[in-house]
This record gives sequence, C-alpha cells and structure tokens, in this order.
Amino acid sequence: MPRAKRITLGGYVYHVLNRANGRLRIFRKQGDFFAFERILAEGIELFDMRICGYCIMSNHWHLLLWPVNDCDLSSFMKWITLTHTKRYHVSHNIVGSGHMYQGRYKSFPVQDDAHYLTVLRYIEANPLQAGLVEKTQQWQWSSMATSNRTNLFFKLSPSPVILPNNWTKLVNNVIENNDQEDLNNSIKRGTPYGDNEWKMIAVKKLNLESTIRQRGRPKKCTGHLNIL
Repeated sequence: MPRAKRITLGGYVYHVLNRANGRLRIFRKQGDFFAFERILAEGIELFDMRICGYCIMSNHWHLLLWPVNDCDLSSFMKWITLTHTKRYHVSHNIVGSGHMYQGRYKSFPVQDDAHYLTVLRYIEANPLQAGLVEKTQQWQWSSMATSNRTNLFFKLSPSPVILPNNWTKLVNNVIENNDQEDLNNSIKRGTPYGDNEWKMIAVKKLNLESTIRQRGRPKKCTGHLNIL
C-alpha cells in the first residue's frame, strides 16, 4: 500500500528527525557537523525556514522547525536530505555506495505551549541522555550551545513560546515518564503532540488519522452465528 501523502501546513511547529541507514555513524569529525550546519543555513535562505532548535548526533539529528507557508516543510526537508547525501558521498569518496538515510524523515506537529517546551527539552537533552556530556550545553552541535559559539552559520528563529529563565536547568533534568511516553509515541507514529483537543484538530487538518488508530488486525469473532 502506498504511503499517504504528507500534508504540511505553515504555522505549525514540527519536530523532524532522521537516522543514518543501519544507524551507522555519519558524523565522525568536526567537518561532518560543520558541513551539515552549512546545509541547514543554505536551506533556511532558500525556503525561508525558521529553525527554533536542533541537535546533531553521530548517527541522527533532530530539528524543531516552524515553516511559514504550506508545503515549505516538505520542500525544505527534501532539499536538506538530498543535498546532504550528495555532498557527503562526494566528500568521503563513496559515491554510489547506496542510501545514507534509513528512509524518509519522521515528523510530527507540536502544540505551541508547554508541549513545545517538552519537545525542545528532549531535543537538546539528547547528548546528555546518551552519556556524551555531563551538561547539555557542553555539546557543541545543538541549539543549547549556540550562545557560546562564534562559528555558527545561521541564527535560530525566535521561539513561539518564551523559554523560562531556568531553561538550562530544566534541560539538564530528566523528562517526566508520562511526557517521555507520549513523546515516544509521537516519534514512532507521527502522532501530533499536544493536548487532546488540539491533537484532534491537528489530526483532521493534517490528514493524520492513521497515527491515532489502534494497530493490529481486528479480533476475530469467536461467538456462534444465529441462523434464522
């Protein structure tokens, strides 16, 4: 069955992520991280995209995007993925080696309230959760560290939600279990992340009904039929 066409409307915030094929390490040295940031910078200019947060890990990345216009997200991500793949293959002399990513990117819309803050916390806390740093701000390739860098190729967009004054402390704390469970479901299925009322509106507007349907085959009826 062919995949349903994505509907990406402007004005929504989206958490977008993708992983390397086979979870292989594709960001091995500083030059690999810098190259991807340059591509993001070019993409921002080409598609007038707003990036509110990001984190680049060794075999995957997370972006928190806030497109202005309908379809901008799809166009932006298609360009980012193809450009990164082509340039990476050329720079590493592996042209023709096959797919670099495990598939098309994953994404889900995020309500611009406390849910937005939870998603941004999750994104920026990735290096800490992976045990790569003791404090999230120590990971250079993340929106958490942008204020300490002079070599960043683009500026983050103003957030649709004001960050609390204790933001750094919040990111360095563990996300609550309930929030983590809901986030994992959104990442796995593409379910909108927000309160129930907002979620149902987003599901209808973005044609995401399949992300909230119960999976698996319907149970077989074990009762006896009455034949009249």
